Amino acid sequence: MRSSIPTPTLSQIAIGPLTFHLYALCIITGIAIAIWLGDKRLRNYGDSAGLDLTGVVSEVAVIAVPAGIIGGRLYHVVTSPDDYFGSDGSLLAILKIWRGGLGIWGAIALGVLGAFLSYRHMAKSRGLPAFSNFLDALAPGILLAQAIGRFGNWFNAELFGRPLDTWWALEIPYKFRPKGYGLFETFHPTFLYEAIWTTLLATLLIKFGRKWSAGSTFYIYIAGYSAVRFFIEGVRIDTAHDLFGLRVNQWMSIAIFILGVALFLRNQGKTKPRISPDI
Repeated sequence: MRSSIPTPTLSQIAIGPLTFHLYALCIITGIAIAIWLGDKRLRNYGDSAGLDLTGVVSEVAVIAVPAGIIGGRLYHVVTSPDDYFGSDGSLLAILKIWRGGLGIWGAIALGVLGAFLSYRHMAKSRGLPAFSNFLDALAPGILLAQAIGRFGNWFNAELFGRPLDTWWALEIPYKFRPKGYGLFETFHPTFLYEAIWTTLLATLLIKFGRKWSAGSTFYIYIAGYSAVRFFIEGVRIDTAHDLFGLRVNQWMSIAIFILGVALFLRNQGKTKPRISPDI
């Protein structure tokens, strides 16, 4: 067998009585970077408009982050009910998020809702810019958080794609291979595909987003991510519900891609914001 990407031999670290799951650490690290970059970008917005926006992102994150995690978990449970409600399922497994299982669309939907409610409450007393500016500030950081979070799937040896025999293929131990794939040793590293694309898209948004009307950066984020997620979903072989020949997440990707592009195009007729981030 030619060289390939190995799967880590451990997915958790024990320090004394404490156990740290690497999936959870990847999620936490990604959230921290998203908050840091979002805060930096929003403060740059504020500096351009003579506003002090220090700490706004971290304050909103107190509500938005838990809401996003809950939304992501709910989406995963609803779209994979057999794992929890089937004959071999376990309701208690719903709480074990360190084993993986956070649906990005649920995380974005409930996270944005939590952020909106928190931001609107703060805006009344602090004179904050439009919520669309806030979303634009956060979008690149969210993408980087997604990139880092995908490495949690690598540590858990999950969500890989079809068999692949090339130097960038992912080697999967026998015990993690799905039924019917026991004789195959290497697979598409879909975690890496998504991590590379989300990092590249974050870079593009930082570079070009300042030229667009408020809200457009976030719209391109959801559209750009959805476009690639559609194809990645087509490569994956983990259990998923199909609808008219496509996985449910592929249909979601199509719908959100169309929505993101439509909102972006409609937005370009508006006046560009007078404040924009330098990063």
